[in-house]
Amino acid sequence: MKKQILIFSCLLAVQSAWAQKEGGLNESVAPPPPHKIEDGYRGTEDARIMTVEFAKTLHDGATISLRGNLIEHIGDDRYLFRDKSGSIQMVIPAVVFDGREVKPDQMLSINGSLDKKMTPPIVRVDLLQK
Repeated sequence: MKKQILIFSCLLAVQSAWAQKEGGLNESVAPPPPHKIEDGYRGTEDARIMTVEFAKTLHDGATISLRGNLIEHIGDDRYLFRDKSGSIQMVIPAVVFDGREVKPDQMLSINGSLDKKMTPPIVRVDLLQK
């Protein structure tokens, strides 16, 4: 009986040694620097790449992050936003402005969601940063 236990424990030890050589994290190679990563989430710099023209191609309800200028107040909560690629209408409730005054020459960061049910599509803004 003791021989069987000894053989069984030796087999387990050998199997665990083989298992450690396959898969898992190999730390012998250094990771690439962040600017060399070609895929995946890297942070807020990626959000700045989105343009108005690209945003218009996304699906209804997509989260939008744009950088540009509010150039015109159309009426009520509607505004016209423009970046280097084009313009889009936005719905910005007064609570989002939070008492801040925005001028057309100020660069803004806008976060919201795309509403493609409207024609033309609009962005419903949740966050506005100067």
